[in-house]
Amino acid sequence: MSYNPFSLTGKMIFITGASSGIGRATSIECSKMGAKLVITGRNEKRLNETFESLVGGGHQQFVADLNDLNKTNNILRELPNLNGIVHCAGYMKTVPFQFLNEEDLASVMKINFMAPTLITQFLLKTNKIGKGGSIVFISSISGVFCSSPGGGIYSASKGALNGVVKTMAIEFAIKNIRVNTICPGMIDSNIYSEGTITEEQLKEDTKRYPLKRYGKPEEVAFAVIYLLSDASAWVTGSNLLIDGGYTLL
Repeated sequence: MSYNPFSLTGKMIFITGASSGIGRATSIECSKMGAKLVITGRNEKRLNETFESLVGGGHQQFVADLNDLNKTNNILRELPNLNGIVHCAGYMKTVPFQFLNEEDLASVMKINFMAPTLITQFLLKTNKIGKGGSIVFISSISGVFCSSPGGGIYSASKGALNGVVKTMAIEFAIKNIRVNTICPGMIDSNIYSEGTITEEQLKEDTKRYPLKRYGKPEEVAFAVIYLLSDASAWVTGSNLLIDGGYTLL
């Protein structure tokens, strides 16, 4: 076998939000790199579609709603020992600042910030991830490098995530557990097929990106693989920007 510092062979990786988008792509690409996976998502049908697309054997899946952390923790107790965690689950709600309310704030913060933070804490407390482990949070350019009208709650949740990761990276460095975020720009996940934006609007919007296109879920997955692999053994507390040059302008 040829030398490959990005190999995930022999690593057990837990991935949330695996039923679609970045989570699905990350699951599939990690399995191609030799990882054994435990994947979770809220939609059973779509999660099973991801599971059927994984390469290799020894993978596990379970359906979980991150709004119910007590039930999720009961499942997490049954996890094998992990070498990596990837938090891909996310939720976006567009509300102009003057109209947002406590319920809106709570719903977005719970999925985007509280759930991944508390799940990680639980897995660390129960020693499910040990020395040499890597924890990756999918954040965003929103709330870290920029924002958008109506995007205040989402931006706040992602900004909070990047903040807590800095502390985690410092506190768990003594155990050689690395903690990083990836901050993608707009990722092409068939957004106009949902009817929220036309193909013409999409093409016009991509002109704001120096590379003249949105990113692909697989391109974020490749960055996740880097952070999970031994190739990034000296990388912790970082916010890896993947945005096609958007924030340069």
